Amino acid sequence: MTVCGGGREAEQANAVLGVVGEVLDRDVMGVYLSGSAVLGGLSATSDIDLLGVTSGQMSAVQRRELLDGLLEISGERARRGPARSVELTIVLQGDVRPWRYPPRQEFLYGEWLRDSYESGAVPEPELNPDLAVLIAIALRGNTALAGPPPAQVLDPPPLDDIVRGAVHGVPQLIGDLDTDTRNVLLTLARIWMTVATGQIVRKDAAADWALNRLPPEHRPVLAQAREVYLHGHEEERWGDPTAIHRFADYVIEAIRAPVGP
Repeated sequence: MTVCGGGREAEQANAVLGVVGEVLDRDVMGVYLSGSAVLGGLSATSDIDLLGVTSGQMSAVQRRELLDGLLEISGERARRGPARSVELTIVLQGDVRPWRYPPRQEFLYGEWLRDSYESGAVPEPELNPDLAVLIAIALRGNTALAGPPPAQVLDPPPLDDIVRGAVHGVPQLIGDLDTDTRNVLLTLARIWMTVATGQIVRKDAAADWALNRLPPEHRPVLAQAREVYLHGHEEERWGDPTAIHRFADYVIEAIRAPVGP
């Protein structure tokens, strides 16, 4: 199993696999790489995105145990010491095959939710339209960390559902704009590109695409977000917040009325 050439990322992914296998045991049908790892490789700030497929619903005890295991090994605040952030999505195969929209996720772990987890929240099943994008990337990457190739357990979402799923997340992104600025700016650029072209690419590539189409006044904030994504910085320093919101307003309008590639 290789994650971006192996090394610490592969060790961390193996640790996640160990937790998933210990908690879900024989219900695990497969675990697949998604996200940046299969869209060109991990950047300095990329999460390790994993998609797990199970044959059975998770119990409340399993949810708690899986959450506790991930809190130990994911992110800068990992209990075992700083590490790359992990985003783990678990789906019940019967909820996504045959494919239907909106899809349902069985479990989601992401570092942006750590505060709520540590306050006692536990991931519960919920509809998640953006799963269409995640599953499409996992199928494209075709990288099984456990189980058979993803095409043997997952159906490909149609492009219309991929676009719908991407656009569905825009309101939540805007709610996070001031607290997760870099990620939101880049994700908006990627949604814009997906709506306009049907392509799903890594965030920096989407930023390149968008920078060639933005008016000059909106380019600096996206260029800064791209730089931080690729190279990482101890602290993200943003200038005038109104420039960030003007960029977001412009891109959201473009998403609503795509003009083509």
